[in-house]
Amino acid sequence: MDFQAGILRDGNPMESLEKQLICPICLEMFSKPVVILPCQHNLCRKCANDVFQAANPYWQSRSSVISGGRFRCPSCRHEVLLDRHGVYGLQRNLLVENIIDIYKQECSSRPLKKGEHPMCKEHEDERINIYCVTCEVPTCSMCKVFGAHKDCEVAPLDTIFQGQKTEMNNCISMLVAGNDRIQTIISQLEDSCRSTEENSEVAKQELCARFDALAALLEEKKLELLQRITHEQGDKTGFIQGLICQYKEQLEKSSRLVETAIQAMEETGGAAFLLNAKQLINTIVEASKGARLEKIEHGYESMDAFTVSLDHLTEAIHALDFQPAEEDEEYFDGEEEEVEE
Repeated sequence: MDFQAGILRDGNPMESLEKQLICPICLEMFSKPVVILPCQHNLCRKCANDVFQAANPYWQSRSSVISGGRFRCPSCRHEVLLDRHGVYGLQRNLLVENIIDIYKQECSSRPLKKGEHPMCKEHEDERINIYCVTCEVPTCSMCKVFGAHKDCEVAPLDTIFQGQKTEMNNCISMLVAGNDRIQTIISQLEDSCRSTEENSEVAKQELCARFDALAALLEEKKLELLQRITHEQGDKTGFIQGLICQYKEQLEKSSRLVETAIQAMEETGGAAFLLNAKQLINTIVEASKGARLEKIEHGYESMDAFTVSLDHLTEAIHALDFQPAEEDEEYFDGEEEEVEE
């Protein structure tokens, strides 16, 4: 705490010093003992303990053997880590305690001035020293006796002051504890967001790997079926090519016999013609009988037997979807039970 710089900036050194000695939790002057946090900010030990207990509700006591806890400084939000001793493990700020003692001695020795205490607006010479419980406003004794609050219920100002200070202190402690819980939830949500992104990348990689394996299997099966079609194609075209060769040979023999017969027909001499005619006629007749070569059946060239139906695979691919995990099912069942309750 920079007391000197704060005092120099203010024209009233004592008033500036008092501002420097206010606890950010209870908004009152530090009470002994004063503890100093690792971030160099100060708190009353009781206020520090209240904040610590609110942020760590399961922490038992300083004699507990469990590990310590943590809370955030109400001034700078710095996270303070404590051991198993809790706030009793923090160092006391003796310098601040000595300054408070000196300040209180100085204040007790100073005479009170008129402007240092709130005065009643109705009775300018009367100090506000009581509290109207009925109207819930501070007032003076004259207002209670002769003024607007003569029929109201009043109480000592210090009693109401201490009560509302305590209530305000509790409210601040609840706010600080609530802020710590919110910060914890934010951290958890951020961790969940990062985990979700990482798990999504892993799921995408696994899905791509499964589809790549399926595509490779389909490609392998396609090549196998193509090879079978190619083999059948080779068998059929080889058989047909063989028949074509046989028919070509038969056609060539028949063409030569035709030429021989034409040449024989050009013979004008009867004797010469008859010498070879009978043998030639027999050869032509025999050639005609042997011309009944093998033929292919109707539809021999068809490849309809190699048609593949992929309808069931198409339906299966369209039906592909993510399977719900057992944990998710149990989670949803638990939610339904909670809703029913």
